[in-house]
Amino acid sequence: MAKSNSITATYESLPKIAKILLQLILGAIIGGIYRILRFLETKNTVTLVVGILALIPPIDFVFWIIDLVTEITSNRITVLAD
Repeated sequence: MAKSNSITATYESLPKIAKILLQLILGAIIGGIYRILRFLETKNTVTLVVGILALIPPIDFVFWIIDLVTEITSNRITVLAD
């Protein structure tokens, strides 16, 4: 879990409906940025690589769908965001 004073923790503390709306509107960008910020907190290289890949247009659609589903089901971005 993220530190309580981190940017990702701030995003995770938003209400579920707010996160779902953000994912619907800006999900392609949020997923990549979230993973890059998670890398800065956890230093997990896979998270950084996936975060960069999630910002590339053909790939971002896949992560947008995955992140939207995980926000709805588990209230967090969980796939490859260690």
